[in-house]
Amino acid sequence: MKLKVVLEPSEEGGYTVYVPSLPGCISEGETKAGALENIKQAIELYLEPVDDDLSYGSRAEILEVAV
Repeated sequence: MKLKVVLEPSEEGGYTVYVPSLPGCISEGETKAGALENIKQAIELYLEPVDDDLSYGSRAEILEVAV
């Protein structure tokens, strides 16, 4: 999966990086490379299913879609 990220210099130093298509998915790093490595981990955690995601209503349908 490929996602676009926005990398900006931080006023305090280092870099802030976020994923516009994943609201709230943001990270930082001292270097560009560090920030990009950190956002990869943040994306993985963001997309990781949690127990709440696994509880469905009795009339729920589970489908797969390609994006």
